[in-house]
Amino acid sequence: MAETDRGALVRDCRQISIQLELLFSRAIAQTGLTASQAWLLLYILRHSEGGVILTEIHRTFGYSKASLSSTLKHLREKGYVRVEHCAGDDRRKVLFGTEKGLQVQEFLDHSFREAFDRLYRGFSPPELSLLDQLQKRVLHNLSTLMKTNDKEASAS
Repeated sequence: MAETDRGALVRDCRQISIQLELLFSRAIAQTGLTASQAWLLLYILRHSEGGVILTEIHRTFGYSKASLSSTLKHLREKGYVRVEHCAGDDRRKVLFGTEKGLQVQEFLDHSFREAFDRLYRGFSPPELSLLDQLQKRVLHNLSTLMKTNDKEASAS
């Protein structure tokens, strides 16, 4: 059996990521949001009752805080998110969805669900489960690699 081209696997993952971003952004274009903004908005809306802090989003998605801050700035400017200072700690900001955010939530959920259905058409439930397991393993390996690299860099 021929050896799998690991470089091609990485390139394919990158291409999938780019094309998914374009697909989702097109599906929700009428909202004026990008796919990244919509994912973040949906997360905030789902956790909006008590609010959510930037650090929690950073840990959940793995995006840099700088990237998240930029995305949040756009969501605030467009009126989808509001920010309150955390009682007792002015450095921490608590994020809440607005009425405008709630108005687009159903559309965003529907658009993403429809895109997922098309994306995974032809996959059996066991195949989707296996894909999920394999992706999680790759993400775990990446996380371990990043931690090792961070330790080596700080020791230098």
